[in-house]
Amino acid sequence: MLINQVMHRSIRSKFGSENLKLVNIPFMKSLTKRVSDFIATCMMVSAIAAGSAAAPSVLAETPPQQKVQAPGYFRMALGKFEVTALYDGSVDIDSSLLSGASKKTIQSSLAQSFVSDSKAIQTAVNAYLVHTDKNLILIDTGTAKLFGPNLGFVPENLRAAGYEPAQIDTILLTHLHPDHAGGLLTPAGAMAFPNAQVFVSRADADYWLSETKAASAPKDQQALFKMSRDAVAPYLAAGKLTIFDAGQKIRDGVTEIPASGHTPGHSAYLVSSEGQGLLVWGDIVHSLAVQFPHPEVAIEFDWNLKKAVATRRRILAFAASQKIWIAGAHMPFPGIGHVRLNSATAYVWVPAEYHRLRDAR
Repeated sequence: MLINQVMHRSIRSKFGSENLKLVNIPFMKSLTKRVSDFIATCMMVSAIAAGSAAAPSVLAETPPQQKVQAPGYFRMALGKFEVTALYDGSVDIDSSLLSGASKKTIQSSLAQSFVSDSKAIQTAVNAYLVHTDKNLILIDTGTAKLFGPNLGFVPENLRAAGYEPAQIDTILLTHLHPDHAGGLLTPAGAMAFPNAQVFVSRADADYWLSETKAASAPKDQQALFKMSRDAVAPYLAAGKLTIFDAGQKIRDGVTEIPASGHTPGHSAYLVSSEGQGLLVWGDIVHSLAVQFPHPEVAIEFDWNLKKAVATRRRILAFAASQKIWIAGAHMPFPGIGHVRLNSATAYVWVPAEYHRLRDAR
């Protein structure tokens, strides 16, 4: 009724009382009904909204936070091969371990990557599984629990990715540091990969497996020698340790690339299939934030700092010019991406995107 009055008043003011009778009465009724329906709808929506705001949740209580991350594996196709990155965990390193540039340069590089605590830089430890259809190859094995509870998850993530340790037939070590070879053993000290043949370069084996060199090493490094020897001991006893010379083809589609400096026999592995290439480069880079813009920066863990820097420059230049995939043991997980030249001496990391598994491009 109120709407009818308002409409009548409005029309009378527009047309005048004298001409009101000229107005199309059916049209008037239709218009009045449409306006009435519109206002009624608005009132109903407002009522529903008010009721929804006041209504309690249909759940008795909000479910708890899960407090766990997704399984640590990432898969990609490489030609006919399948590559799976496996997350072992992370370790915090202090920026004071980096040298070769001013403290200001190092801190500035960290700040540009939003690293707020330079005394605890989160550094991933990654391993890589390569399925060639002929072989199931694991490149590096992680740390086990040698360096605490935040590491040692390669076996768990290997299983999450659909494989069992006993299915691995080939293990390639980039070097014999414990964060790469420690995962060769179970907590009980047995072979974690009982059916695998383990490969390590001759230069690294001659250094890290030598008791003579261990005895002459600084006291704070002697434990590392023992960890290396212990890691390969059961494989050596079982005839499952192969020591190879530099540049050797290990398996079809997999060739070792000498990359010494971080250790005497540090190796990278070039994986190739149908024109696609992936270089698994081990410890060429420890700090993405610092060593990509400043390849001249070394880390205290390097066996020969000068040689490690020269090797890093060579490998970065090769990766950028060839535009091949890279997999890095200490790059942010999954550690797979490309290297792009940013200036005459600086580089940029272009990480792989998460995607549904499909043929490599």
